[in-house]
Amino acid sequence: MLGSNIPVVKLGIIAVSRDCFPIALSTKRRGAIVQAYRGEDLYECPVTVENETDMLKAVADVKAAGCNALVVFLGNFGPETPETLIAKNFDGPCMFVAAAEGDGDLIDGRGDAYCGMLNCSYNLGMRHLKGYIPEYPVGTAADIAQMIADFVPVARAVIGVKNLKIITFGPRPQDFFACNAPIKGLYELGVEIEENSELDLLVAYKAHANDPRIPAVCEDMAKEMGEGKYYPDLNARMAQFELTLLDWAEQHKGARQYVAFADKCWPAFPSQFGFEPCYVNSRLVTRGIPVACEVDIYGALSEYIGMCVSGDTVTLLDINNSVPKSMFDEKIQGRYNAYTLTDTFMGFHCGNTPSCKMCADRAVKYQLIQHRVLEPAGSEPDISRGTLEGDIAASDITFYRLQCDSNGDLRSYIAQGEVLDVPTGSFGGIGVFAIPEMGRFYRHVLVQKGYPHHGAVAFAHVGKYLFEVFKFLGVKDIAYNQPKNLPYPTENPFC
Repeated sequence: MLGSNIPVVKLGIIAVSRDCFPIALSTKRRGAIVQAYRGEDLYECPVTVENETDMLKAVADVKAAGCNALVVFLGNFGPETPETLIAKNFDGPCMFVAAAEGDGDLIDGRGDAYCGMLNCSYNLGMRHLKGYIPEYPVGTAADIAQMIADFVPVARAVIGVKNLKIITFGPRPQDFFACNAPIKGLYELGVEIEENSELDLLVAYKAHANDPRIPAVCEDMAKEMGEGKYYPDLNARMAQFELTLLDWAEQHKGARQYVAFADKCWPAFPSQFGFEPCYVNSRLVTRGIPVACEVDIYGALSEYIGMCVSGDTVTLLDINNSVPKSMFDEKIQGRYNAYTLTDTFMGFHCGNTPSCKMCADRAVKYQLIQHRVLEPAGSEPDISRGTLEGDIAASDITFYRLQCDSNGDLRSYIAQGEVLDVPTGSFGGIGVFAIPEMGRFYRHVLVQKGYPHHGAVAFAHVGKYLFEVFKFLGVKDIAYNQPKNLPYPTENPFC
């Protein structure tokens, strides 16, 4: 579904052994893990590392096998220097795990990997090397097989970020400081950026007039939406724009493998291009290419990370408006008793959410606010058309964002919840969201820490993986919706 813009993780496993322990202990335990792991593409490196020479051989072997992520397995205590140098010499994320005892006697069959993991982490720290260490990194073959499965989405996101280019067409709209994006944080993460003007995009768009591929894209749009759910006369304009973005991505990747866009979509866009770009944006994100609204660079980055982690498409929404009490009393209370009024809010954008995540009545419509501003009062919508509107379908969600603040520091938040099966009675791509303790989270994280109104949405509970990704990327401030018994530092205890 997400196409080739998301990495495919090819895992390798390397066992290490301290030379005063039986090497067979590590080798046998490594084989048990491979047998227990039922995922795809786990390459078993035949070299068991005892020294630096072994380390070089093992790293060369997994590279030759095409591995882009590694499991470094301490089958016994492990050699501190060679095992940590694997992370230095391998260009990809490395997970460090250790064997639990119990598969042999505690004389000749004891490996002391529980102890070895301490020195391994200490050595990684001294060398300023990054290693992914699970919450409890010691286990049986079955335990470690599960750790590997949990490592895959984390590794996929890390690989993606390190090979990502964000392409922008801006600048951001006037007075839209929510989309301010210090690029220092991007470079710290290893993300490349290419900044262009909206005029560059217009020139490229005009060059795609009468592109012979346009009819096929129009046909695909009609098939996706269904009859009566789109404007037939508008499809050619939007198809031309879709091809413009896809070609730009391919021609401007440069040395990077993956791309994301952050595009300006108002106020000049509709009058110059002749439509709103939202529906096209939704189609690209369905293929794994985020196109963030309003030149929201960190929104695009957040979306991309969410796709890598969830293996599914995502969206970018405004944390937009409160739910009216009358709606809560009538449609939510009694049906969703886990939530209070302040746990709920509406997430909205003009029309960029993928059609597959919306209710069946979704359709390509027009942007009501832009129509008021750009077209004569009482006229039929024309250039304001192109939004994908309707209620967002009920599902589990994770609301999250990675941001670089005004001081150049990376920070993030993660909150799990759900989209409720409640009609919104409003316009745009919109849904009623519920997140436990949202009111407190809104005040003491989103408002207190100066987050913008845009948040990325993954359509599953993936907070566990996002937390590990942000931690691995070096983000020190990872906020979440804390329960009542865990007050925020700025929360008034007397309220």
